[in-house]
Amino acid sequence: MSRIDETRDFIPVRIAVLTVSDTRRPQDDRSGDTLVERLTQAGHMLVARTILRDDRAAIADQLRDWCADAGIDVIISTGGTGLTGRDVTVEAHRDVYEKEIDAFGTVFTHVSMAKIGTSAVQSRATGGVAQGTYLFALPGSPGACRDAWDEILCKQLDYRHRPCNFVEIMPRLDEHQRRK
Repeated sequence: MSRIDETRDFIPVRIAVLTVSDTRRPQDDRSGDTLVERLTQAGHMLVARTILRDDRAAIADQLRDWCADAGIDVIISTGGTGLTGRDVTVEAHRDVYEKEIDAFGTVFTHVSMAKIGTSAVQSRATGGVAQGTYLFALPGSPGACRDAWDEILCKQLDYRHRPCNFVEIMPRLDEHQRRK
């Protein structure tokens, strides 16, 4: 069963938060605020934060820029994961991924089912890796951001989490690109 191994030191990771919305502004970005509050309380570092409109190319460009930044380990976006025509965050993420973390969406759906029942089927939360950076696309509600952080990301972004976690394999994410 999963647990925190207190014999290991906590390793803070550097996280960028992207809110995708045609209507949100810094003063009313409750989902972004939720993520920032939780990641900083956990001991991680917020290294970048921005809000973009629902524009697939602009979102993908921002993700690529952040993936190319050696000072960013993880990107978490919120918003644009639904089913409407303007919801293009998942497509933008997949434009950038080198590898998709298929089980992230599955586990998020499982967590959401316990909170909102079958309405969880409307979310397309996703996760992936590109250029040695983890990327996660979460729905745009503060509740969904809380659930994803509290039930999945806070554990997987904690080096002490056992039996395994995302942090311990960070050094190997881009090993295929290194010279042999």
